[in-house]
Amino acid sequence: MEKHLYQLAQTLGEHLRRNQQTLTTAESCTGGWIAKALTDIPGSSAWFDCGFVTYSNQAKQRLLNVPETILTNHGAVSAATAQAMLQGALANSNADRAIAVTGIAGPDGGSEQKPVGTVYIGWQQRGQAPRISHQLFSGDRDAVRLQTVVCALEGCLGDF
Repeated sequence: MEKHLYQLAQTLGEHLRRNQQTLTTAESCTGGWIAKALTDIPGSSAWFDCGFVTYSNQAKQRLLNVPETILTNHGAVSAATAQAMLQGALANSNADRAIAVTGIAGPDGGSEQKPVGTVYIGWQQRGQAPRISHQLFSGDRDAVRLQTVVCALEGCLGDF
């Protein structure tokens, strides 16, 4: 799986470089894993601007300007929060594109409405409408997080 992840990140970097674009990430449940996968690629500084790891609600508010009302009304794991994270990442970076992820990796924290494995992934190009995907991944904490990283990278590649 490491080889697949590396290939995804490398291919995404090639697309970004070819289009003269840069990328930022806003991560919660993945804890910076997407940014790590991207920066594993030599030369990624040409197309990766920065990453925000905003695990707590306070960090989402402080670093990404996620409104408290969204967190209160929709929860940290929601499409609305993923969209606000995208907007905040783009507003607080020089990137052309953003990926945002928020979810419940487990083993605790799930509910009947939002079970463990619930993840929202968002993609946005500056000046365009965001795209948000709701996923329900299975497996343990690492499996949920890895599936999120792969899906986030594949989804961004799909925009090219």
